[in-house]
Amino acid sequence: MKRISVIVPMFNEARHILRTLDRVSSAAAVAGLECELIVVDNGSRDNGPQLAMDQGARVLHYPGLSIGALRNRGAASATGDWLAFLDADIEVPLNWLLLWKSAEASQRADVFALDCDAPRSAPWFARAWQRRSLSGNQQERLLQWLPTPNLCMARVWFNRIGGFDEALRTGEDKDFGLRLNRAGARQLSLATPVVQHWGFEGSWREWSGKEFWRQSSHVQLLRSGGLSPRLLRFPLLCLATALLSLLALLCLLGGQWTAALLALLGSALAPLGLALRQSYRHRDPLFFLQLWLLHWLRLHLGAGALLQGLFNRTAVRPDRG
Repeated sequence: MKRISVIVPMFNEARHILRTLDRVSSAAAVAGLECELIVVDNGSRDNGPQLAMDQGARVLHYPGLSIGALRNRGAASATGDWLAFLDADIEVPLNWLLLWKSAEASQRADVFALDCDAPRSAPWFARAWQRRSLSGNQQERLLQWLPTPNLCMARVWFNRIGGFDEALRTGEDKDFGLRLNRAGARQLSLATPVVQHWGFEGSWREWSGKEFWRQSSHVQLLRSGGLSPRLLRFPLLCLATALLSLLALLCLLGGQWTAALLALLGSALAPLGLALRQSYRHRDPLFFLQLWLLHWLRLHLGAGALLQGLFNRTAVRPDRG
């Protein structure tokens, strides 16, 4: 019988960890797999570690490490033939591991993930932001990299690329996936069923804080991955959008109304393109407008995070507790 080690990094996730681990255990039983639960705690101040142990997980304590380092520590102590990386606020469907088992047996994939959605109780901006990653159809997709809310693979692929980059504060999943892609791994994403992300942003402040933090590793990625067009594209979009918005403000203060309007329209072009690309499959005008606004805000947050990174300032991780 195959054995899978499910590695769950955690920081102040007492609200979600029982749901997460319970569904993993049930999914392993449905798939007929031996399951090893490993929770890697990053210095939680709540009772999440105790709840995880009560659920049968082995809890490792590594306060102050990056998310990549936490996953690496979990993988180093794992004994399974397969590794799965799961966020502590994710609820998987019961057939999650059965689908991975089938994809691996049919040699359709070396790395596997399900699309991730927010529950109906989430605010509109959190639902729209999560929805942008959905495929919008029922087709499975082979991608160049997969995010890590739920990620399954044979241990050999993890070992082949040396695990996650521990120097990256964020963006470690993209770096990990791109290195897997260069190594030849087929990375399969299924549109249905979806996993549920219960750690959604409950306020604009939380959404902004998370996005600022998520964008804080662009300078690190460029330093480690080189000045490739793929890695340069988004930082340049952030800077261009922010500079056009600044120009619009300066023109407005100077009474140059036409120039201000043109600059403001210019700052809306990049978010317009991003919103169109991610929403056209859904055929939902409201969703498109929501994404347009959210991308406009995100690009400005990205510009701020980029400037902070250039001055070697570290973004503070949002407290999930």
